Amino acid sequence: MSIKQELNSILEINLKEIEKHLDCSFDKINNFIDQIFILDFPIQKFNNQQQESQLPKVNEFKLIDQSQFQSQIIQELQPLINNQIKHQLQIQLQQNQDHQQQQQQQQLIQSQFNIKSFNYQIINHNSIKQKQEYCCAVAFNKVCSIVAAGCNNLIKIYEFKQGMLKQNQILNDHNNLVSTLNFMKKSNQFISGDNNGFIMIWQNNNNNNNNQWICSQTLKAHNDRINCLIMNNNEDTIISSSNDFTIKFWIKQNEWICQQTITDHKHQVYQLNINEQQNKVISCGRDQLILIIEYSEYNKKWMVIQNMKVDCQGYRLCFINDNLFTFQPKKGNLMHIYEMNSVSKQFIKTKNITVNQGDDGCAFFPQQYIKSKQLLVSKHNQNINLIRKLENDEFKVEQSIQFGSNCLFGQISDDGEYLITWDHSSKEIQIRKYTEE
Repeated sequence: MSIKQELNSILEINLKEIEKHLDCSFDKINNFIDQIFILDFPIQKFNNQQQESQLPKVNEFKLIDQSQFQSQIIQELQPLINNQIKHQLQIQLQQNQDHQQQQQQQQLIQSQFNIKSFNYQIINHNSIKQKQEYCCAVAFNKVCSIVAAGCNNLIKIYEFKQGMLKQNQILNDHNNLVSTLNFMKKSNQFISGDNNGFIMIWQNNNNNNNNQWICSQTLKAHNDRINCLIMNNNEDTIISSSNDFTIKFWIKQNEWICQQTITDHKHQVYQLNINEQQNKVISCGRDQLILIIEYSEYNKKWMVIQNMKVDCQGYRLCFINDNLFTFQPKKGNLMHIYEMNSVSKQFIKTKNITVNQGDDGCAFFPQQYIKSKQLLVSKHNQNINLIRKLENDEFKVEQSIQFGSNCLFGQISDDGEYLITWDHSSKEIQIRKYTEE
């Protein structure tokens, strides 16, 4: 419960107590009025008949109306007092809320002032020339001990230790350009996709300590290039997007099989991303659509629940939390923020983040959000923008690394400590290290 909610609850309890005391007070007032109407001169003690006859009779004195008189007093007085007390409490509540907001703003300013700046510095002695091969996909494993790099149709496996890369193995099972790579986090496996629409599942065969990777399953997943592969946290669902306009959901039984196909996109489908609750997937495509796809527990299927037309197609988008995601249009110098409306439960664009100007020409290199560092990594044209999430869902570009080409691909490690890239200008696999200033 927030401080504001707790304060409101306390005030409501106090208000009820005051009302109880007020009702008790009115009971006392009522009794007091009863006492007032008890005459101090008993009529029966008058001996003088004339005096007695001159006294008003009780019924003439209309004392029988005393209850009505009391009720009238209470009815007129009680609402006035109640309203006054409530008014004073509302004033106090508003003052407390204003004070709390001022404190929160001061804390926000102070926290932003105290946040240390950071940047990613290149490890110069560790760059690997990759001149002859196009490197569209690179990936770290969970503990940053292994790097996989897609080099044309090959996958090169490197040992990564103390900032150094050492090549251990070359995998040549793909027959076309490797477009995407993702390591699993719960098992010693990774998945890859290529330009022919194949997905391959790789596992580490560490028998006899040879530490070699082998392909355990090949899927003819799509009819065209695979642009993105993601997995849920349980690693029992793979989601793929393709130039064949489809999104497919794969589940693990004895082997991986296609469970469902989404066909709502009308052109190439680029990045996919899944939310923290693992029940919503977002996608963007060349058709200038963003789809919100939600898993229905009732139907046991993924359903498109929102279809948003945007002004410009984009290659990248990413959930920041369950109620907010970012989207980078292909052209311009703005990244868009979409938030869920609390009433309609629909996502709407609420703000923009200013980034570098550009007209991006390359897909791949999906956006990533590192929650532990409140850090969004977003490629736009020739730049990698490293954007910190601040309080109140504000964002600040902390660093923008410029490369000499928009043919720029990479990934950040799960802990945000390392950023690995390949670009067509340097033709190098470069690694940068997170450093606070």
